[in-house]
Amino acid sequence: MLEVKDINVSYGKVQVLWDLSFNVGRGEIVTILGSNGAGKTTTVKTVTGLLHPSSGSIRFLDENIEKLPPYAIVKKGMTLVPEGMASFPRMSVIENLLIGAYTQGDNVDDTLERVYQIFPKLRERGKQQAGTLSGGEQRMLAIGKALMSKPGLLILDEPSLGLAPNLVLTIFDVIQKLREEKVTVLLVEQNVHHALEISDRGYVLEKGRMILDGKSSDLLKDGFVKKSYLGI
Repeated sequence: MLEVKDINVSYGKVQVLWDLSFNVGRGEIVTILGSNGAGKTTTVKTVTGLLHPSSGSIRFLDENIEKLPPYAIVKKGMTLVPEGMASFPRMSVIENLLIGAYTQGDNVDDTLERVYQIFPKLRERGKQQAGTLSGGEQRMLAIGKALMSKPGLLILDEPSLGLAPNLVLTIFDVIQKLREEKVTVLLVEQNVHHALEISDRGYVLEKGRMILDGKSSDLLKDGFVKKSYLGI
């Protein structure tokens, strides 16, 4: 579904990604791991058109997209849930969800019901201002809003960041449920153990370079991953 090949990305004269390559197959959950400053957020910004590589290619559904603007990439079926509370705080929950469906036209009832089934709390909070939700509920709203666009590929940038441990488990349970909904997921995370437990494959990014990749079950046993990210 997504193939990133040998991309190089810079902020001005400062290069931050070097010859980066990875791929995501249809129906997979793929994790990109890395510490702060490794280049994870730059990677997802580049894939979704917020940044453009100086070289290399990005193919989505067999089309080159590395030069396309973000709105065109969303229309092709890729949606990003950025790090943090990605909602319009003074708008209601239902208004936020409907904004997420802007590429789908007026027929959104079935999609809205599907989101409510995944996140029952959002139905309960429908008329409430998004800014008054708890941190976990705001994260659910951000994911729900992204699902309203019916993405083929959903990219989640640090979805567990800043959440209480019980809410972290809830978010990862939701990501697993997305597989049942036939949504392909690219997960960018620092929470290595939980991310690898629910994903099919993983890549380790360090200082702008991919240094390791493999099946998630194998990465959990890898000596470098255990020492660097799991404290073992």
